[in-house]
Amino acid sequence: MYANPNPFKALLLSRKFWLTILDLVVSGVLFFGGKYMGASAFEDVKWAIAAIQPVFVVIIGAIAYEDAARARS
Repeated sequence: MYANPNPFKALLLSRKFWLTILDLVVSGVLFFGGKYMGASAFEDVKWAIAAIQPVFVVIIGAIAYEDAARARS
């Protein structure tokens, strides 16, 4: 394989990259929103973040698997 001449363009077109950014934004909004709403809301937000994270990890892993399968064929 050859090196991509424009890695930043490839990064901006990457589904894995944008899902990671979306995960970061959602987690950040939930965390800081819960932090400033009060202690009881903060506990709920921590649970929500813990529930959402595995979904993003599985989706990103599935995309990586698809990309690897496509590269092999």
